[in-house]
Amino acid sequence: MFQISDNAAQVIAKMLDKNGLAGGGLRIGVKAGGCSGFSYVFDWESKPRDNDHVFEGPQGAKVFVDPRSLRVLDGTTLDYDTSLLSKGFIFQNPNAKSTCGCGTSFSV
Repeated sequence: MFQISDNAAQVIAKMLDKNGLAGGGLRIGVKAGGCSGFSYVFDWESKPRDNDHVFEGPQGAKVFVDPRSLRVLDGTTLDYDTSLLSKGFIFQNPNAKSTCGCGTSFSV
């Protein structure tokens, strides 16, 4: 399971429209690396790949996750920070045992 907050859904819809990818989604994956062991990776895509898990959130926002990445992303909620100091996607990942200060890498 992967959940998408209202804030994240709004940004996903806006960016898909901006990139001419109506009906597409945000690909989220995990790769080895970063200061804590794993890093999140993003890409905008017009459609899911054959083995992808597709999660739909508010406003029809879609996130595509490959099966290998889902093992470490299962249970995650994707949010978007709109504070004055920073803007960006935030992962509330219950599988992350520790995260780095920038929030883009983690360990399990």
